[in-house]
Parts: sequence; C-alpha cells; structure tokens
Amino acid sequence: MASLSGLGSSSAANPNPNKSFEVLPSPSDSVSSLTFSPKGNYMVATSWDNQVRCWEILAGSSQPKASISHDQPVLCSTWKDDGTTVFSGGCDKLVKMWPLMSGGQPTQVAAHDEPIKEIAWIEQLKCLVTGSWDKTLRYWDTRQAQPVHTQQLPERCYALTVRYPLMVVGTADRNLIVFNLQNPQTEFKRIVSPLKYQTRCLAAFPDQQGFLVGSIEGRVGVHHLDDAQQSKNFTFKCHREGNEIYSVNSLNFHPVHHTFATAGSDGAFNFWDKDSKQRLKAMTRCPLPISCSTFNQDGSIFAYAVCYDWSKGAENHNPATAKTYLYLHSPQESEVKGKPRIGATQRK
Repeated sequence: MASLSGLGSSSAANPNPNKSFEVLPSPSDSVSSLTFSPKGNYMVATSWDNQVRCWEILAGSSQPKASISHDQPVLCSTWKDDGTTVFSGGCDKLVKMWPLMSGGQPTQVAAHDEPIKEIAWIEQLKCLVTGSWDKTLRYWDTRQAQPVHTQQLPERCYALTVRYPLMVVGTADRNLIVFNLQNPQTEFKRIVSPLKYQTRCLAAFPDQQGFLVGSIEGRVGVHHLDDAQQSKNFTFKCHREGNEIYSVNSLNFHPVHHTFATAGSDGAFNFWDKDSKQRLKAMTRCPLPISCSTFNQDGSIFAYAVCYDWSKGAENHNPATAKTYLYLHSPQESEVKGKPRIGATQRK
C-alpha cells in the first residue's frame, strides 16, 4: 500500500489547504481525467493542452514517467486490466493505444465522427468501449479498424461507468441508458435522471446493483436498478454554499470500503456513505474548482486536479494565466470507512 504520510505540502503560494502532496510537473492546462493503473501506483492525467502524462507515485515523491500528444484536447483515459496499456481519446475524434509499460509508440485504435467524451476497457469482453458527442457508443476489438458494434444513443454521451456486467451511459437531455454487458448490443433499461439538471458524472455501485449520478446543480442521485429497491433511492445536495450552487464533477467509490467521494466546482471534495446517508468528511475548499478525481487500486491515495473546469465557459478561461495543480491525498480510515446510521443498531 502506498503511503504519502510524512510528505510536505506544496508551497504556500499554491491552492492546497488540505496539505496534500503535489504532483510535478503539472500540466499547462486544465485536467480532464485522472486514472490509476489497476496493477500499481502509476497515474495518468489527460488535459486540454493535448497531452497524456504518466507519473509513478513513490513513497516519497512522484516521478514523471512518460507522455504522448494528441492533436487536440484530450478528454478521457482508461487502463487495460493488466496495467500495461493506456487508452486516451478526445477532441481529435480518435483513440490512441499507448503501450506505456513497454515503452512502445501509441497507435490509433478507434475513431468517432465527433469528440470522444468517455472511454472504458471491459476486461471480461476484451474490448474497448467509447462514448462520443456523435450520439453513438462503439465497441472495439483493438486489432480491427472498424468497431465490433455501434450502439445509437438518444443524445450526446456525457458520462459513462462500467462495473461488469453493469454499464450506465449518461447523455444530454438527462437520459440514463443501462446496459447488461452480458448482452451488450441491447439496452437493458432507459431511465430519466432523478436529477433535474444536466448529468455531469456517474459511478456504478461496487455490487453492480445501481449507480450514482451527479449533476451541474450540486446534487447527487443514488439509484438502485431493482424495482423492489426503489424505496432506497434518494438524492442529496452537495457542493453548495449559501445561494451558490456548483457542479458535481466527479464521483469515485472507494475500492475497499465502498464509500464514495464527490468533487466539485466549489473546489471541495467530500467523502460519503450512501448506506447510512452520512457525510463522513468534508475537506477544506481549494480556491479553484476540482475538475476530476480518482482513487488508486487499494484506496490509499485519492488524486484530484485543481484547475479551471469550464463551468463558466470559454470566456472566463485564460490559458496564459490559468494554473493547474495535481494533488494526492492519503485518506484516513475515519474519512472513508462507513459508519452505522445514527440511531441504528451497531453493526458487528
């Protein structure tokens, strides 16, 4: 298990009130996705400066390992299950396969007609799935030039989560399309989001029985798929301060305790327990939004990007003056381990 304890925080000039460890060098523009290798503490960040960067996270430092470029901003990334290979996609409408661990060169393995917003590797199917603003979901055998299957979506893909056999796709117009990946070419269920505003992020439950959905309106929905479990569904407000309402940009389940983190445009990240309906820990706000976040494979590291998140449009973004920071937080067990609901019988 990696430990960041004992590491100093970054300099006082940097927006790091949570005494997290800063990853350097930081990207030169906003970070769009963060993903850890499933086999070790290698972290990949994609960004609006057209780069895909990898760092090795060591006990006392972060070591830049390698990087590749796209022709346009990169929006998403995922790792192959064996931890050898990274896939990345974005505004150039194609996916690059990067054999990172062998030092190989990236090759194109997928393409869409519009920017690619979401990507996931499905280990059980040995295939890649990509979601695009061209209103399609495509499955790829990376050895073939054409998709194995193209699934029409009702609108542009905004979010995607996979926890085999469950996959949920969020599109514009608040559509949530559920797939059973044992029959991936057929929609299992289509749901209108329980949230009234645009879907921003999704996270499938670790037990595959439902999912979380986050919106631009500072609210998260907890949704169970089983009709008999509908009474357990609820929504809650978060990432708000007074009359100010912020987007929920990222949802991540802890891989061990199955609690979850939210991160938002207010510059805060919080840890929650959906089963006891409690917030476990509220972290101090950073002065810039948190655009994305993720846990490493054993939950000992929570990575988050502090930067402009486009929530106020291009007119409020100046690349010349914008700063981007990558931070690593070591969650304490008290922050991420679930607790009995207040008034409930103590669990054994």
